[in-house]
Amino acid sequence: MIIASWQAVLTFALVLFLLLPVGRLPVGYRLAVLLGAVLVALVPLSTGLTLAGLLRGLTDDLAISSLVWLSAAAAVKLGYLPALPISARWPLWLCFAVLGLLLYPAALGLGMVDTYRWGYSPRGLIIAVGALTLLLVLLRNVLGMLMLVLATLAFLLDIKPSDNYWDYLLDPFIVIYCLVAPLVALARRPRGTQPA
Repeated sequence: MIIASWQAVLTFALVLFLLLPVGRLPVGYRLAVLLGAVLVALVPLSTGLTLAGLLRGLTDDLAISSLVWLSAAAAVKLGYLPALPISARWPLWLCFAVLGLLLYPAALGLGMVDTYRWGYSPRGLIIAVGALTLLLVLLRNVLGMLMLVLATLAFLLDIKPSDNYWDYLLDPFIVIYCLVAPLVALARRPRGTQPA
């Protein structure tokens, strides 16, 4: 059996836990469900891969920022953290949507500048992310600050197989989420009110 990376196991377990309707269970049972999700991630398939390894083969590893956000969402579902107010989500959605729009169209060949290459010698990119982090600190957005700081720290410690800083900051899933979530939030708000 091929054991998947810790990131794949964590991703699979967090996503499965967040999709399960366990909100009415006592906290101890919710924690048991999360631990059970980790065990399910390690279930071997006939191919020799685990379920987490299969997911990793389909999606690759998530960015560290995505793992931090998923972990925070799991902590909220477990009752260890309060839910993030909508006013604190807007800066996160905007931050990661803008970063995604800066990276992905250029990486797909649209435009003259290859922004993905900036991630291999990321001094300027790290400075820009540092400025974004400072802005999130000023906005008292702890989750956003942690997402950027931990992604940068993980890059400096080289904990992923990638040598590109972008792979620690972004993945397509966080960008798609940050592009769609504001539209959903706007559609759900009562008519005649302004976004928080």
